[in-house]
Amino acid sequence: MTVQDVFVIRGRGAVATGQVEYGELRVGEEVTINDGRRVKVDAIEAFRKKLDKAVPGETVGLLFKKLSKDDIAAGDVLTTSGYFLA
Repeated sequence: MTVQDVFVIRGRGAVATGQVEYGELRVGEEVTINDGRRVKVDAIEAFRKKLDKAVPGETVGLLFKKLSKDDIAAGDVLTTSGYFLA
């Protein structure tokens, strides 16, 4: 997915928001940021509801405990297992 916005929840981590266009993503899977750094997805939420997975068409927030706001930015592309999510 292409990251639309990034914000930080103090004590939890960085959240990247965007719409999933292709593929499927589950909590605990790793994503690659711009074909570089790999990081685990710690939570997925949509409209304040926790999800186990994100599927095409959903606008979601992905929580990354190990990232700061400087590690990811709007416009970055997230992929998983070689597939483009957005």
